[in-house]
Amino acid sequence: MHRLADSIKNRLHSRPTQDKATVSLVQDPSSFPSSNDIFRYRKQRGVNLGSWFVLERWIAEAPFRSAAPPAQSDLDVARGTHAKETLEQHWDTWINEGDWAWIAERGLNSIRLPIGYYHLCGADASVLNNTDFAKLGHVYEGAWKRITNAISTAHRFGLGVLIDLHAAPGKQNRDAHAGTSAEPRFFNKVNMTHTLHVLSVLVTQLDRFCRSSDPPLANVLGIELLNEPQQDPSLEKWYLDAIRTVRSQDPSIPVYIGDSWSTDQYAGFIESHASAIPFTVLDHHLYRCFTQGDASTPATRHAHNLRDASSGTPQMFARVSQKVQGAGGALVVGEWSGALNPGSLHGIADDTGVRREYIAAQLALYEQHCAGSFFWTYKKEHPGDKGWSLRDAVAAGVFPSRVGLGNRDAVLREDPQRPTRRSHACDAALGAYPDLYDLRGSHDRCSPA
Repeated sequence: MHRLADSIKNRLHSRPTQDKATVSLVQDPSSFPSSNDIFRYRKQRGVNLGSWFVLERWIAEAPFRSAAPPAQSDLDVARGTHAKETLEQHWDTWINEGDWAWIAERGLNSIRLPIGYYHLCGADASVLNNTDFAKLGHVYEGAWKRITNAISTAHRFGLGVLIDLHAAPGKQNRDAHAGTSAEPRFFNKVNMTHTLHVLSVLVTQLDRFCRSSDPPLANVLGIELLNEPQQDPSLEKWYLDAIRTVRSQDPSIPVYIGDSWSTDQYAGFIESHASAIPFTVLDHHLYRCFTQGDASTPATRHAHNLRDASSGTPQMFARVSQKVQGAGGALVVGEWSGALNPGSLHGIADDTGVRREYIAAQLALYEQHCAGSFFWTYKKEHPGDKGWSLRDAVAAGVFPSRVGLGNRDAVLREDPQRPTRRSHACDAALGAYPDLYDLRGSHDRCSPA
């Protein structure tokens, strides 16, 4: 909430005019805090909707059954048989109304939505020019309509949406979830420049959609420029170019950047360019299941190392959070999970307790130092994975059944006196800050909840 307060104070002291050539995702500079502010600057307690648009075979197996070899990436699926029908069937069934309700009922208030640049081609076919997906527009032409429908449905459930460019032209890392099964080729002039165009298209199309909705939608939290880019000497300069590109389209939208697992370096990057890239959010992903060191560390020790303020990870979080907040930004954990290496569970017959402890330690760390966190992932095709699937983790009792403030509508139904107390609080607040009241205007003094 301190960031929301800073936003309000900044608007009280400065009323900038906006160039008519720019767009803004329904941000009304005369209204503060606006709906955009509430969605963007509250503590984000979220979950990734993994393998909905950017497919990962270990999460959702079905779409890969007719894929071309090696059958690991979106490009393999798109080159396979019946690709258009396969993908559209998956898009229309992987997340449904019941899933949105389940997420909101757990007190979560946001989702991170991984997409590939090729999912934009239904809005602007130029995103595919001279890329691996250049001849596959017919396969993906229906994706953008479904992405925008996801945004509007999320809004209906009070959920913010962080749009994450998970797969960029040329592929920004070695993993198949970056769009193809080939080696990464993002870091050349052609692909880096084309990705700037993709981001420009993305922001423009998002704004067009949000403004055209009735009522206009304010629940786009921001744009994540690249998911997990591999480290490269040219990345920092590209980040500057990309942030300028996005902000030239929408000066107010938060921009999220991945830290390439060099968290201190990119915190320093944000700090050193604070005046040029205001409200840039640093995204760190935390997993403790992949390395040999992870495997040789007992689960209870992993949890202890996350709780102990003198340990390396909490110290890094405290240091980085302070640095990026001082630069007007924030730290988030865009991906984390309850997954542990089997080596960490050696000798443990029932892992429920240690998993619960491990997840609780992470939640406490993120609540203390971060502006938000997003569990990876919401669900898997085959149930039972309480490390990676939030649905299964909650069912197994290793993840809390509710986080944050809970379901807003439930609070309203259970507390009939809330409107009266809200009216009294509103009168008291406006009496304490008459200048703020004058700026808003008497017609907007106490709108319904």
